[in-house]
Amino acid sequence: MTDVVRYECRDGVALVTMNRPEYRNAQNSAMTYALDDAFTRAVDDPEVRVIVLAGEGKHFSAGHDIGSPGRDADESFDRRAVMWWDHTTREGGDRRFARESEVYLGMCRRWREIPKPMIASVQGACIAGGLMLAWVCDLIVAADDAFFADPVVRMGIPGVEYFAHPWVLGPRAAKEVLFTGERFDVHQAREWGMVSMVVPRAELEQRTLELAGKIAAMPSFGLALAKKAVNQAEDLMGLRSGMDSVFGLHHFAHAHNAETSTDSLGGQTARSMRDGNGAR
Repeated sequence: MTDVVRYECRDGVALVTMNRPEYRNAQNSAMTYALDDAFTRAVDDPEVRVIVLAGEGKHFSAGHDIGSPGRDADESFDRRAVMWWDHTTREGGDRRFARESEVYLGMCRRWREIPKPMIASVQGACIAGGLMLAWVCDLIVAADDAFFADPVVRMGIPGVEYFAHPWVLGPRAAKEVLFTGERFDVHQAREWGMVSMVVPRAELEQRTLELAGKIAAMPSFGLALAKKAVNQAEDLMGLRSGMDSVFGLHHFAHAHNAETSTDSLGGQTARSMRDGNGAR
């Protein structure tokens, strides 16, 4: 376990905390694999019945790391989510597809299948890749200062890699969020059914752990089966196949950007994305 993620267990609840507050918990690969280590530890511990995912500091997560000094997209890691080759040995679209299949779409799918209930505890910014982390959780408890956005259409890209938007938000809201790139607040998220509970910022951890405690009192195998049942129902509604199709569009957009602009991100940087709509 690295210091980019903290792990602690409290009365049967594993509290997994992203710990890059100086970069608004932007997700580099080191954090991704540290999260996977923590979730695996929680799954394997029979004393843990519920997992809570939180972010240290002012913000839950400002999304993928596209500009911090700790950005490590060119490094090789021990692949776990998909059976694909190491991206660092490839070029062009092959390189990006290999990496994003593993660390973004593949990891999120892996975490969605965790058999123990997961609760996201969200404050401040939950932007783009931050949405992916919250959406793989079964419930979202959000502070009253939380706000959300997927502004990657600014890059010419049709949403983040884990494309759950129509299922989490509904088709109309998904189009509004993507077409405008604007942030929406926690009350709008609650109205759309994305957020389970809105609480005062000062009470976020306490209220999240209270909910986790209620769930932890239920039979663990029953919880695992109930979670699997709902996930299977979502997949029958097209979630998994829909993600596969949009992942292809996502990479087509990267390739288009690489041919027509300065880079595969359409010339956008962490600062330009932030100034347009993100964490401050």
